[in-house]
Amino acid sequence: MLFQQEELATHFLQNISYYRLKGYWWEMQSDKVNHLFNGNSYFESVIEFYNFDRHLRLVLFDAIERIEVALRTKLIYHLSLRYGPLCYTDATIFSDSLRQESIIERLISEIVRNKEQFILEHRVNHKGEPLEAWKALEVASFGTLSKLYKNLKHQLPEKSKIALEFGFNSHKDFSSFLEATTVLRNGIAHHSRLWNNNITIKYLWPKKIKKAPITYVPTNNQRAKLFPLFTLILYSLQYISPNSTIKDNFYKLLYQFPLVPTYKMGFPENWKTQPIWLY
Repeated sequence: MLFQQEELATHFLQNISYYRLKGYWWEMQSDKVNHLFNGNSYFESVIEFYNFDRHLRLVLFDAIERIEVALRTKLIYHLSLRYGPLCYTDATIFSDSLRQESIIERLISEIVRNKEQFILEHRVNHKGEPLEAWKALEVASFGTLSKLYKNLKHQLPEKSKIALEFGFNSHKDFSSFLEATTVLRNGIAHHSRLWNNNITIKYLWPKKIKKAPITYVPTNNQRAKLFPLFTLILYSLQYISPNSTIKDNFYKLLYQFPLVPTYKMGFPENWKTQPIWLY
C-alpha cells in the first residue's frame, strides 16, 4: 500500500482499528492470500471510503428513522381505534399466539429499561396496570414493531391499510421490507460497513406497486447489495415523508466523495435514469 502522508496513517490507526479499515482496502488487493495490492492503492483512498461510509450511514439512518416512526404511529392508530388500548395483547388479532407472547415479553423488557417520563408516571399513577398501546409501542424497538406487524392476521383490514399507506399493495411484501430494513438499521446502529458490504437477509421484491421505483426486478444476487433496498426506502418515503431530503443528501454525498465507486453498493450503470433516482 502506498502513502501520501505516512505520518497521518499512524494517527488514523490509533483512532480507527486496523480490522475496521481492512474492510475498505480488501478489494484493493490483487492477491488476497498474500495481501498484495494493486498499483496506485493509497491509504488515503481507504480513509476516503471510510468517511464516505460513515456519512452514508447517517443518511440512511435518517431515512429509516422516518419509516420506524411512521410504522409505530400507524400501528398505534389503526389497532387502538379498532381493537382498543390493549390491542397488542389481544390474541384474536394475531396469527401465532405463542409468537405474540414472545413479542410481548420482548416489548415488556424494552419498557422496563425505558426511562421516558410518561413510562415513569404510568408506573406511579397506574401501578400494576398494563400500558396502553400508545405508550407501550412508543418505546418499542423497530425490530419489535416489525415482528408485531408480521404476526397480525393476514385477513385483518388494518394490516393491509398500513402496508398501503407505505405504498405496498401486499402486506407480505411490506413485512419482508420491514425485516430487511430492520437488519440494515441494526447494522448502521453498530457502525457496520455499508459501502461494499452485503445485505445479510433475503427479502421479497414487491409486486404490482403503484409507481415502480425502478424499471426491472433485481435478482437475489443484486438484492444482496444496498441499491435495491435503498431504492425501496426512497419509495416508501414518497408516501410517509414526501418532502424529505434523503435523496438530495445522498447526491450531495456523492458530490463530496466523487472517487467512491457506487457499483460496490450495487448501483447499476444507468441508476440515475431509474424513476425513483431521477434528479
